[in-house]
Parts: sequence; C-alpha cells; structure tokens
Amino acid sequence: MIYIYNDFGGTHTTSLAAAYHLHILNPSHSPLTKNDILNIPYFNQLTKKEAGQILFRGMDEENNPVYTIGRRSSKYVVPALTDLSNILLSRYGEREKIIISNTSPTVPPLMTAGGFLSRELGIDSIGVPLLVKGAQQCHNLIYHLVMETKQVAKASHEQVVVLENGKYQYKIGKKDIFWKEK
Repeated sequence: MIYIYNDFGGTHTTSLAAAYHLHILNPSHSPLTKNDILNIPYFNQLTKKEAGQILFRGMDEENNPVYTIGRRSSKYVVPALTDLSNILLSRYGEREKIIISNTSPTVPPLMTAGGFLSRELGIDSIGVPLLVKGAQQCHNLIYHLVMETKQVAKASHEQVVVLENGKYQYKIGKKDIFWKEK
C-alpha cells in the first residue's frame, strides 16, 4: 500500500498524520507539548513553492511508504493523483493499493489562522503559537483519522481509495474534541 495524506498546505495536519502513521508521535503521549509539535518533520516548514510536491515521509511498520502533499486551493490535485495512480497501476499491472486521505476536515480555526499568519504573511511570532494551540486541539482527531485510513485501506478491494473523511467538530467549553461525521 501507498499512503498519501493531503491538505491545503501540506505542512500542518499532513505532518501530524504522517508522524502518527510512522509512530514518530505516540497517541498515549498527550497532551502534545510545543516542542513535540515543532519537532515533527516538515511541520510549518513548507512554502507555497513546495505545493503539489509529493513528499516521502517514511516507511510504516508494514513497510508501506507514507507521503504527503499540499494541494493549495486546487480542486484538481486529488483527481489528477487518482487518475495517474490508475494509469500507472493498469499500465504496469501492479497489485498495489494507493490510499489518498484528506486531513483538512480536522483543521481547527486556530490552525487555519496560525497557518495563514505564519506561512502566508511570515508573522511567526503570532502564527506559530496559534498553530501549536491548534495542533494540540486536533491531534486526537488526526490520530483517529490515521487509524481509520489504515482500516479502510485494509478492508477496501479497490486499488485506488480516496478518503475525504467527512467533517469533524470540536466540543466547545470543555476543550475536548470529538469525532463526528457531519
């Protein structure tokens, strides 16, 4: 199997997803500290110029490669990845599965604001603390998204699987987050 996690910038929720998938982050290590988050490979480090690049993040425990991509606002990236995957699989007769999983539904408003301030405007002094707080809010959702992605990958009989992953909501008031399809 080949896993490709995607979101707008490819540097925040995709980095968290890859870190959980590759066991760089441990789900029992909660809450995540600022250092835990900022030490995740590629977290808040990619630029607009790197959008559309498929970045290899590592091999998982079952020897499956894990990649991430930032698609920006293009609605064509995932369909193009899907079509290219199907072409290559049919052309070369491979029995590989390719799983394309969208991490965008896990993004809380703080992470959106922090990403904009840090990556788009270069105001790290405000953006990075918001990103850290946003990552602390959504990391459990991302972990569950990764586990669900792995389960669907194993259960599916399709060679190319695209997971949009629904919408996730945040419990307000108690600061705990829950997983709920919209």
